Amino acid sequence: MLTMVAIVVDGLGFAAWLFLSSVGLTLIYGVMRILNIAHGGFYALGAYSAAWAIGLYTQGGGPIALIYLLIPIAALVAGVIAGLLVERGILRFMYGRDEVLMVLVTYAIFLILEDVTKLIWGTESYVSYQPALWLGTVDIFGLPYTVYKFLIIGVAIVCGLLLIWGLNHTRVGKLLLVVIQDREISSALGINVTLFFTVTFLIGATLGALGGALTAPEVSVVPGTGSEIIVMAFAVIVIGGMGSIGGAMIGALIAGFARAASVHLYPPAELFVIYLVMAAVLAFKPYGLFALAESRKI
Repeated sequence: MLTMVAIVVDGLGFAAWLFLSSVGLTLIYGVMRILNIAHGGFYALGAYSAAWAIGLYTQGGGPIALIYLLIPIAALVAGVIAGLLVERGILRFMYGRDEVLMVLVTYAIFLILEDVTKLIWGTESYVSYQPALWLGTVDIFGLPYTVYKFLIIGVAIVCGLLLIWGLNHTRVGKLLLVVIQDREISSALGINVTLFFTVTFLIGATLGALGGALTAPEVSVVPGTGSEIIVMAFAVIVIGGMGSIGGAMIGALIAGFARAASVHLYPPAELFVIYLVMAAVLAFKPYGLFALAESRKI
């Protein structure tokens, strides 16, 4: 019984982290058809920005409650600045190019962002445990869990619902769905496709930075953290279907529970269980569980 409770709670916590870290990646691919490897760099920037801001704030001795507002602000600043520089400075000149070339370009940007984090924050690790510590813990069937873990789960649920609502029940979201289906027709109808691309990329970059910022209080932020997350985020969106928000949710849940089950039942499988699940899904659904339908032009 305790093992099942641990698998469920740990699985939900890991799934929430994976969803927040990967939903921006699938959003950018769904709209712009760019497999953005630089997403790992945005995650790292968000993690370092939040850890640095938390450390600076706690040294000043400000009100505790404001530190939880500081985390999303750090993610917003890091995501918007980095996303704007990358999209307006580089990617806008690459639109319409081959997808493989875009992967190479975003990989180069990722390497640059990795060096940028080292130039700004150095190579030492940053530990910002205060937000997780101050919220305390809660016992579930005798197992202690930090309240901060459930805060991350709540943020992931809210972000997912807002994205789905925004895409399906707002005018801007419906116009974005038109852009996804056909860029040329959208442009001919007077829709500012370039603006939609820029805003989408900024939202995706900010979501990636938010995933890193929320994770910072639970882990030690070290160089190379972006490399780890981009691989797992890619596995999640492949499982769910690239470009699908709902698919990212399901993919994150599957990966989260698979990882939690391996940790508690067979720890040696933890390192590869997510990729094993991805391979199993692709064997039966080559485009993922909820891949968006591709329009065919004649």
